[in-house]
Amino acid sequence: MAMSAETTSFLQVKPRRHVSGGGSISPGTVKSRVNLAMLAFVCAFLAMGARLVYFTQIEDGQSTHWTSAQESISASRPDLVDRHGEILATDIKTASLYAEPRRILDVDDAVEGLMRVLPTLDQEMVRRRLSSGAGFVWLKRELSPDQAEKVHNLGLPGLHFMSENQRFYPGGATAGHIVGSVNIDNQGLSGIEKHIDDDWLGELRDLGLTTDRVMEPVQLATDLRVQHVVRDELTKSMERFHAIAAIGIVLDAKTGEVVAMSSLPDYDPNDRSQALEQKRMNRATGGVYEMGSVFKAFTTAMVLDSGLVSINDSFDASRPIRAAGRTITDFHGKNRILSVPEIFIYSSNIGTAKMMLRAGLHREQEFLGRIGLTSRLDTELPENATPLLPPKWNELAAMTISYGHGISVTPMQTAVAAAALVNGGTLLPPTFFPRTQEEAKALGKRVISEDVSRTMRRLFRMNVLSGSGRRAEVPGYYVGGKTGTAEKVVNGVYANDKRRNSFLSAFPINDPQYVVLVVLDEPKPERPGVPATAGMNAAPTVSAIIRRSASMLGVMPRFGEGEKLIEISY
Repeated sequence: MAMSAETTSFLQVKPRRHVSGGGSISPGTVKSRVNLAMLAFVCAFLAMGARLVYFTQIEDGQSTHWTSAQESISASRPDLVDRHGEILATDIKTASLYAEPRRILDVDDAVEGLMRVLPTLDQEMVRRRLSSGAGFVWLKRELSPDQAEKVHNLGLPGLHFMSENQRFYPGGATAGHIVGSVNIDNQGLSGIEKHIDDDWLGELRDLGLTTDRVMEPVQLATDLRVQHVVRDELTKSMERFHAIAAIGIVLDAKTGEVVAMSSLPDYDPNDRSQALEQKRMNRATGGVYEMGSVFKAFTTAMVLDSGLVSINDSFDASRPIRAAGRTITDFHGKNRILSVPEIFIYSSNIGTAKMMLRAGLHREQEFLGRIGLTSRLDTELPENATPLLPPKWNELAAMTISYGHGISVTPMQTAVAAAALVNGGTLLPPTFFPRTQEEAKALGKRVISEDVSRTMRRLFRMNVLSGSGRRAEVPGYYVGGKTGTAEKVVNGVYANDKRRNSFLSAFPINDPQYVVLVVLDEPKPERPGVPATAGMNAAPTVSAIIRRSASMLGVMPRFGEGEKLIEISY
């Protein structure tokens, strides 16, 4: 149907002309407003983006600190077990408290609550950390379950717990100096704990391979039962003889394994603060001392091995020796000519010095170096002291060294060297880890002949039967040994009222399986009128250790067997 001209004209729309004074908007104005709106939106999005970046950085920083802390404290350590699988050290889970200061709503309220349930915290430290605005701060490590529950019940935002591994030593101080201790981050500080860190565990930790990882236990040569016996008997002797310190070592003479080692006063590795006390140091490997007449065993072995002195020789011990303004005398001199066995049994300083002089100064120095007494002894423990030697190895020094004065060594060195004297003449490096006799033979070094070793065993046995070591005897176990009573140096001079006593022994002496060494520092007379010599205190302590531990070590008593002895004149 056709539309009229009027209708067509009506439907056509004509643009209006904008007049400056009217209400219409020009196209330029519209465009400007659109651009302005777009700019506003862009600015808003940029502001939001910047804010998001800011918060992301906060979270990333917080996450980095948290992750780093978590990796540090969740690092695992292997269990330490004794030779029978008894646990010496293990990891347990505990809670540690940390805070996110940016999320703390009221610092004063948080500080007040924490001090109420954890009164040992440093209040100013807590306030400073919670006010720091940091993303992560430690407040207290290793909380007890009761402490963690009380903090949780405070319901304070911004406080959290992190599960961490804490080292636990079930035996407490029993084997403290052997196993050592760790710091709050479960890193080894001393003993075997530090050794395994330095040997391999530290490298695994650096590679991130110790986080919550179950590891195979590390077995030690220590026998926890014997370790307890040694520590217990040392404790009793310290009380009985009022000594200020004590050392005990049980060493496998055929393998070099350290079966037990105790140094008192010791410390509980569960309490790290005790390990810092000087009096609790490991004297067995970390202290050097003049060992006194125990050294006569090494001098006797040296002169016999040189071939210049035989067991049938005699030396005049009727008069003191004068050398470089010093006088060498005997404690209980016989004032006559003594045979080599008598010099050993009666512990004659004069006779020992004369035997050494026949063999020569250089042989003495070489021999003591050969059996490891003039250089630092290497063990798995980091606590190994270096011997103190005379500034000049002259005639006087050589004579005093022959009977144990003028040279200071560790008790462990003494025990290791003694093992070589009685085991057939082979010096074995000591170890705190299990070792077979076959492995030991491959590591051993011959230092004296088998004949000399056999003679030394007979001399050790005779000293227990007839000499100063009689109180070390244990029926059925054929104990042999040598006493040592050394005056301590006080203000540069020897003090005759302060002594360090020792007894060096092996059993069964006809085929020695173990060396036992006991050292008592400043023992007092058990009662008035009784001397405080090594034969009266260190020797009976060795006897008690052997009596209690021999069966644990698989050494059965034997009775009624004859012994070939060396004739001694009285």
